[in-house]
Amino acid sequence: MSISPITAVELSRAYAAGDADPVEVAEAALLKALAAPTVFLTVTAERARLEAAASARRWREGRPLSALDGVPIAWKDLFDIAGTLTTAGSAVFAEHPNANKDASLVAAGTRAGMVCIGKTGLSEFAFSGLGLNPHFGTATNLLLDGGRRAPGGSSSGAAVAVAAGIVPIAIGTDTGGSIRVPSAFNGLTGYRASAGRYSRDGMVALSATLDTCGPLATNVTDCIAFDAAVRATQPPSSTDTTTLAGTRFIVDPDLFERYSVTPAVAENFERLVARLEQAGAVIERKPLAVLAAVRDLIRDHGWLGGLEAFAMHRALLDSPDAKRIDQRVRVRLEANRTVPSGRLEQLLARRKDLIVVFAKEAAGATLVMPTTPHVAPLLAPLETDPDLFSRVNLQTLAMTMLGSFLDTPAVAMPSGVDADGLPTSAQLMRAQDDDDALLRIAAALEAPAR
Repeated sequence: MSISPITAVELSRAYAAGDADPVEVAEAALLKALAAPTVFLTVTAERARLEAAASARRWREGRPLSALDGVPIAWKDLFDIAGTLTTAGSAVFAEHPNANKDASLVAAGTRAGMVCIGKTGLSEFAFSGLGLNPHFGTATNLLLDGGRRAPGGSSSGAAVAVAAGIVPIAIGTDTGGSIRVPSAFNGLTGYRASAGRYSRDGMVALSATLDTCGPLATNVTDCIAFDAAVRATQPPSSTDTTTLAGTRFIVDPDLFERYSVTPAVAENFERLVARLEQAGAVIERKPLAVLAAVRDLIRDHGWLGGLEAFAMHRALLDSPDAKRIDQRVRVRLEANRTVPSGRLEQLLARRKDLIVVFAKEAAGATLVMPTTPHVAPLLAPLETDPDLFSRVNLQTLAMTMLGSFLDTPAVAMPSGVDADGLPTSAQLMRAQDDDDALLRIAAALEAPAR
């Protein structure tokens, strides 16, 4: 008997109990993926069937490769998958040759027995927080306002694939918020790993410095299970938990006015903080000077990711194919052409210093703040008004960019819904490379809600 893959961990338990079959689960996922062409730009049906059949044999023999053996997974179309095209959401890249091998992280997922369903859509070159794509179509979540809302980007297809129940886990990338924003807009959990945690070999880059990747899922438990599976580490046992009692959290009160956080987002955020307090956590409400410094640096000297993205795509921008780029993306890339030489090196040096400052200011505490200042905006006005798109895109990414600049591992998780039923989200952040502690704390926060 097959079951709906509500979560990856529950699905794995069903395999172990003989209550679900990886082949049947994969076929159901493939059927849904093929019916969602804006969500899945490529469906790897033959590969999925072979992997699912092999997984089914392993489960019957009691020798799964990992806790997520047989679980369907989708990959943002920045990751190479052998024998398939990597489009990066671009009509120009659509003419490139197929990849001859898997990206390193894809290969790690395969070694863990996960079943590759295909590759998901995104903003072109992963350069937008709203998820629009005029080349392949914009993936929308039909469960939110009938699909009238922007999906969030750039990992738009990854988020919708999970929200629609096609796969329990999808892998995105995050330069300025591209895992956390679509997670926030779609009521999901998204984990932005510190940049050094996962290999980026075989992944199309946007920013050599800021790019990282991680899972989008329905809960923290699945994110932790993915992390353990691809890193070949032992997942935490049910008794290996972190208590929130005495755990320190920082709330920066200046962020709410600074980033025009809407009342619904702020109210749900305060409810989440109240849950922390009820669990015995220590809440320190104080401004963090480092966050103001990062905001000022971005405002006065530009976005490091934008400078590196321009350098990455300069040859294309100087070619006749430039006119084929989404105009919203092209304009934002070109804005970096006139930046003075030496600016990139200045930002990189300043970033290195501020990462150290953040660790000192946080002093072992977890920063908690809204993921986005607003819920998912209406899609149609963004498609027709470039100026509105630019303003909303910047507003959407403003708070996630802080963590990206400081390379904080971050978990975005649902904090509630607004009066219209649209999700709101909060993000937890810790100092660079403190991913293990972050995931334990996020799991502890999630536990009472499950």
